[in-house]
Amino acid sequence: MKRILVVEDDKAICDLISINLEIVGYKVYKASDGYLAKKLVEEKSLDLILLDVMLPKIDGFTLISQIKNKNIPTIFVTAKESVLDRVMGLRLGADDYIVKPFEIIELIARIEAVLRRYDASPQNFIFKNIEVFYDQRIVKLDGELIELTYKEFDLLMLFIQNKNIALSRDQILEKVWGFDYAGETRTVDIHVQRLRDKLNLKDDIKTVFKVGYRLEG
Repeated sequence: MKRILVVEDDKAICDLISINLEIVGYKVYKASDGYLAKKLVEEKSLDLILLDVMLPKIDGFTLISQIKNKNIPTIFVTAKESVLDRVMGLRLGADDYIVKPFEIIELIARIEAVLRRYDASPQNFIFKNIEVFYDQRIVKLDGELIELTYKEFDLLMLFIQNKNIALSRDQILEKVWGFDYAGETRTVDIHVQRLRDKLNLKDDIKTVFKVGYRLEG
């Protein structure tokens, strides 16, 4: 069952969308403001987000930037109908942009189209003797389960998806910890060392002098 987060501060619209999505077989989570939505993104395993733009606490454009590193398909569902708003939403990483009012049948069709695109991409990855099961967030080394923290898993995925590419510490912070992270690049060094130790990657994750790190393979 696919899991969809509906982020909408108008209760009537939120309920209408949620009921119809549940009828066609989706598991639905609801958030009435950007802060709660961000919290749910951190806590839940989501397949898609329906996101309003004009939200309390954190607006939709800001929120999509803050959760960009999660790589969750996102469709804006909003009353902001200008071309500039649509362009802004798509440039920020949205997969689609629907203007209110809309027909539920069209919304469901758009959701199905976005999910099909993502389902076509591989969900499992293999690097040498390491198996990564993306949906389950499971990592195995020589067939043995290895316990990784949430950030260690995201960091491993970033390296695998950018194999043989040098990534700066700032790029890693942005992709794994998000735009609003207030820490320092030393955090990256610590997590890289943990991955090297847990997955025997000492010879594979190379330190790039004055830049950051590169996974070679």
